[in-house]
Amino acid sequence: MIFAAVLALLIGVGMIGQWLFFLATGQVPELETEPVRIRFHLAAEFMTAIALLVGGVALLTGQPWGRWFYLLAAGMLLYTVIVSPGYFAQKGQWALVGMFAVVLLLALMGIALVI
Repeated sequence: MIFAAVLALLIGVGMIGQWLFFLATGQVPELETEPVRIRFHLAAEFMTAIALLVGGVALLTGQPWGRWFYLLAAGMLLYTVIVSPGYFAQKGQWALVGMFAVVLLLALMGIALVI
């Protein structure tokens, strides 16, 4: 379960870091063009990242609720990595689509190990 926990922590930190970078550098034009939709999307992304961090720490520290919480967070992540690549595919940013495919495979491995 260490793999799943470390993966959750890395992805959670990565998600937060990626969005903070995009926001700080003005790379989220949807804040102007689709402000309501992007704010809901950002809320879901940050909630997923925080859930992954909590789930990863819970697994590492052997909390009795850690497994089910990790699986909940991983389910949130699965939704994100299935839906989000469409945005980047539409823009022709295939490297990011590939990144999401890798994260999907890693998330499925983490889920399998925890189950």
